[in-house]
Amino acid sequence: MIRWVFFSILFIILTIYGFQAVKTVTKQPWVYFIYFGITLIVVGNFIFQFAMSNEGRVLTLSKSYAFGFLLAFSAFNLVLLPFLIGEDIIRSAIGLYEKVMTQKDAFYLPSRRKFVSQVALGIAAIPLSSLLYGMFQGKYNFRVLNYTLHFDDLPEAFDGYKITQISDIHSGSFDNKEKIEYAIDLINEQKSDVLLFTGDMVNNKASEMLPWMETFGRLKAKDGKFSILGNHDYGDYVDWNSKEEKNQNLEELKNIQKEMGFDLLLNESRYLEKNGQRLALVGVENWGKGPFKKAGDLEKAASQIQSEDFKILMTHDPSHWEARVLRDPYHYHLTLSGHTHGMQFGIEIPGWIKWSPAKWRYKYWAGIYTELNQHINVNRGFGYLGYPGRVGIWPEITVIELKKGAKSA
Repeated sequence: MIRWVFFSILFIILTIYGFQAVKTVTKQPWVYFIYFGITLIVVGNFIFQFAMSNEGRVLTLSKSYAFGFLLAFSAFNLVLLPFLIGEDIIRSAIGLYEKVMTQKDAFYLPSRRKFVSQVALGIAAIPLSSLLYGMFQGKYNFRVLNYTLHFDDLPEAFDGYKITQISDIHSGSFDNKEKIEYAIDLINEQKSDVLLFTGDMVNNKASEMLPWMETFGRLKAKDGKFSILGNHDYGDYVDWNSKEEKNQNLEELKNIQKEMGFDLLLNESRYLEKNGQRLALVGVENWGKGPFKKAGDLEKAASQIQSEDFKILMTHDPSHWEARVLRDPYHYHLTLSGHTHGMQFGIEIPGWIKWSPAKWRYKYWAGIYTELNQHINVNRGFGYLGYPGRVGIWPEITVIELKKGAKSA
C-alpha cells in the first residue's frame, strides 16, 4: 500500500510541474480546473482501487484501468519534464548571466516561452493518446501472423500441415464479448489442422474463465486442441485462505479446459498421426527464469517418445528454450511459447524495426527465432494483463505451416 501512495505522490508532483506548460500556453482558468480535476480523479481512483485489495498481487479489471489511466497521464507529464527542465536551465543561466554582468541586486528569471510549451504539449499528447487508444481499441486489434517453416526430416504426410497457436488468454481482463467472439471466429477461419494453446488461460482464478467457456469452447481443429499451463494458471499471485483452496482452484481450471475440449499436457506427450506417419507433441508445465515457477519437467514429458521423432514442444516461457531446450539431446524441431506479451507496447514495422521494452528482459520476446537448427515462435499473446491495452504490439493469432525440404532461394 505504501508504494502505491508513493507513486501517487510522485504523480502529483509531476503533474504540478507539468502544469507550468499548460499555464504558459493558456490563461483560461477553466482549463486549469479540468487539468487538476483529471489529476485528482486519476490518482484518487488509483489509491482507492489498490487500497481495497487484500488478495495479494491480483489485478482486477477496475485496478487495471486505474493503473492504465495513471500510466497514460504519467507518460504525458514525463514527456513534458525534459522540455521544462531544459528551459529552466536556460532561463536560470540567462538570469544568472544578467545578474553578474549588470550587477543587479535582484535575480531576474525570464518568462517561459509559449512556443516551447506548445511543442512540449504537442509531443506529450502522442504517448497519452497512444496509451488511451491502446486501452479502448488496441487491445482487441487482433492480427493473424503467418509463417512457413521448412524441415528436411519432416514426415512426408505432414508436408503442408498447419498449426494455429494462441497464448496468454488472460480471460479475467476481458470486457468486450463481441470482440472476443470475433477473435474466436478469426481463429476458426484459419482452418488449421491442430490448435495449440501455450498457457495463461486466466489471470489468477479459474472462475475468471467461466463466462467465456462457451465462447472458447467453439474453437475447433480437426486433429484436436492441446494446451499447457502458464505461470498465472497456478494461482500463485493470490493470498489463498489455505493450500487446499489453491489446489482446488487449479483442479477447477484443469476441468474447465477439459470441458472446453482441450487436451491439457502436464509434462506429457501425444502423437499426431497422419497416413501412417506421426509427429510428437510435447507439453511441459511452466518453467521460467528467475522467480517464476519451475514445474516443467522436459525429461518426464518426453519419456514416451523417441529421439528420432519429429518434435513440437509447448512451453509457456521462452527462457526455458534458451536455458534447457536448445541443447537437449532430443532436438526439438519447433518450440511454441508465449508469456512475454511483447510487453504490450512497442514498435514493429516489418523489415524495418522491431522493438519493445520486452527485449531488455527476454532474448526471445516475439516472433520466430532460429538457433542450432531449431525454431521457436514466441506468440505476442491473445489477451492482456496489468496495463489494460496494447500499443504497437497487437494481440496475435499465429499460423505456422510445416513444409518438407529446404527453403527455396
